[in-house]
Amino acid sequence: MPNIVLFSGSSHHDLSQKVADRLGLELGKVVTKKFSNQETCVEIGESVRGEDVYIVQSGCGEINDNLMELLIMINACKIASSSRVTAVIPCFPYARQDKKDKLIRQFQSRAPISAKLVANMLSVAGADHIITMDLHASQIQGFFDIAVDNLYAEPAVLKWIKENIPEWKNCIIVSPDAGGAKRVTSIADRLNVDFALIHKERKKANEVDRMVLVGDVKDRVAILVDDMADTCGTVCHAADKLIDAGAIKVYAILTHGIFSGPAISRINSAPFEAVVVTNTIPQEEKMKACPKIQVIDISMILAEAIRRTHNGESVSYLFSHVPL
Repeated sequence: MPNIVLFSGSSHHDLSQKVADRLGLELGKVVTKKFSNQETCVEIGESVRGEDVYIVQSGCGEINDNLMELLIMINACKIASSSRVTAVIPCFPYARQDKKDKLIRQFQSRAPISAKLVANMLSVAGADHIITMDLHASQIQGFFDIAVDNLYAEPAVLKWIKENIPEWKNCIIVSPDAGGAKRVTSIADRLNVDFALIHKERKKANEVDRMVLVGDVKDRVAILVDDMADTCGTVCHAADKLIDAGAIKVYAILTHGIFSGPAISRINSAPFEAVVVTNTIPQEEKMKACPKIQVIDISMILAEAIRRTHNGESVSYLFSHVPL
């Protein structure tokens, strides 16, 4: 493709390379380093004047450093006279801080909306367009005054279910919280199966107090679907709840597998047949520590979104007619 340059940040070089391979491109030359005082330095190693620039950087690993690196790369390309700069952010950083929502009400007015702050930073840095995947909350798109394409892992999830779960026609799709109801109903409708949800109450962040299952999972294969899992307390408690309610097998399918803190030990102890995540976040080390983790490659979705954006075609059409 002419007049296009694809750069990789340092957060997930493997995914960037897969996207480049699918587009038939070479990754652009860029050098990132740290000064002795830990300031980030970025050097763009080729001309981007008049080019359509795409920068792939996921919100994972050293999140703050990687976010700053992305902002500097965007600005460097913008002031070097690129025609357009698109930030491809498979896992959007600070996405869970999307509203003033504190359990302790007297502190609610002082809770930050950090996802909005990140949106402002990306815009001020010079980004013209954002491509991301399975945003934690759809209202984050409204935080931007520039175009945002929120891609969905659903086509890849449907394909994985049909190819890897022999009993998928007897499955039930389960949301581990009420907020994911729309996500699971969409997948359940595509598979023509039932869905259920779990209502959870939290004492504080990353700690669930009580869970109530809404739906019948007895003698069914239960598939938990969520956009992300961090410490995995919720999804592991949900798996136990489903087994107690009579489910014969439990799978978890999560777009963003953050897996911080005690997550891996919790998954190893939980009654999962498999925990399936996409490669929006690197998973090689986690897979070594936990054989239950399996990965779906979403580089094809990102590459097609970039191709369509560059050619001025509809990105939403990617998800309008998903074959089963």
